[in-house]
Amino acid sequence: MKGVPALTIWQKLKLFYEGVLRNGDKRTDSWLLVYSPVPISFIFLWYLVIIWVGPKLMEKRQPVNLKPVLIVYNFAMVCLSAYMFYEFTASAWLARYSLLCQPVDYSDSPLATRMASVCWWFYFSKVIELSDTIFFILRKKNSQLTFLHIYHHATMIFNWWAGVKFVAGGQSFLIGLINSLVHVVMYLYYGLAALGPSVSKYLWWKRYLTSLQLVSICLFFSFKTFSLLTIPLLSSKVRHFNILTWHKVFQIPSLGNFYVSVLLYL
Repeated sequence: MKGVPALTIWQKLKLFYEGVLRNGDKRTDSWLLVYSPVPISFIFLWYLVIIWVGPKLMEKRQPVNLKPVLIVYNFAMVCLSAYMFYEFTASAWLARYSLLCQPVDYSDSPLATRMASVCWWFYFSKVIELSDTIFFILRKKNSQLTFLHIYHHATMIFNWWAGVKFVAGGQSFLIGLINSLVHVVMYLYYGLAALGPSVSKYLWWKRYLTSLQLVSICLFFSFKTFSLLTIPLLSSKVRHFNILTWHKVFQIPSLGNFYVSVLLYL
């Protein structure tokens, strides 16, 4: 409109930020690391700083022996992942969720709140899992600081912040359910491997762990594609979340290459 000054970039960003705060799920606003994207953004920035500075600080130092820490951490993550898998399954089953088209229930009913709660736990577990990278650095396992590893952790924390902030429940439950099941097996493997050679010799099923990850991503991609292309019932917030989480498909080639390397090693 003539005579009305154009908004500056800063003003546009401010309006966008205020809209983010205003339009979230009111049930989850008071929960830890949900109301504003600022705290999780700072955590991510610190994560990047650690990735950049950590290997340099460890360059002339001996690897840190983290065996007791890794055993406790990995088996704790098995328990947390198993709890989340149970909660996703039970909440969805009791609420008669559809696998293909499930809108978000924004009510304060016990089942809707239970589903929102486990979505938050899933989001918070992704923050906890940033510790994986710190352990790699302290143990001087820098070869494991791959693009796939960093990309996965970075995208998961932001995607699930958005999920809990705007669409805590609904169709997104399927992502958490599948991922939690995979992580039960994955952290069980890591926990057993941390016990040492006496147990490691029984971990012949390592190759199947990567297969499980590939299958889970393909299932995820199939469901998301179906939801985006054929289902008009999903709200715009849910459809935007589906688009945000499509990044998982780009992990398929990287996991495929890793699977081949595991087979060659074995």
